[in-house]
Amino acid sequence: MKLSTKTRYGTRAILDLAVHYGEGPILVKDIARRQGISKKYLDHIITALKTAGLVKSFRGAHGGYVLAKDPSSIKLSEVIQALEGPLAPVDCVDDPSTCPRSPYCITIEVWTSIKRAIFNVLDSFTLQDLVDKQKKAIGYGI
Repeated sequence: MKLSTKTRYGTRAILDLAVHYGEGPILVKDIARRQGISKKYLDHIITALKTAGLVKSFRGAHGGYVLAKDPSSIKLSEVIQALEGPLAPVDCVDDPSTCPRSPYCITIEVWTSIKRAIFNVLDSFTLQDLVDKQKKAIGYGI
């Protein structure tokens, strides 16, 4: 499984919001500058995170984006699924009706195990865990 650029950039962007949690709304252009991501591309990514309920927006002179909840309450699995979609490596894991072989397919057990393993790893990290690692690794700010 290979994660898309959207997911990699989106994870960096939401981590940026987590690092600056509690500082008020953050402008997309500031996140884009700090993360080296095109503002136009980041606008689309932020929209997906907002749709998933992970970030909130504020309009006006002091507008921008903030996390919708505390970084310790947002699991990395939520972020990845908001940006990438289902974690299953094949469609039949989540919807057996997509494959006529599903009722007797032996490999579906492997695909299900892969999905479970990916989910368990991603679900074991919160944004706060990543913020703490970031601060420890290179100091405050990203």
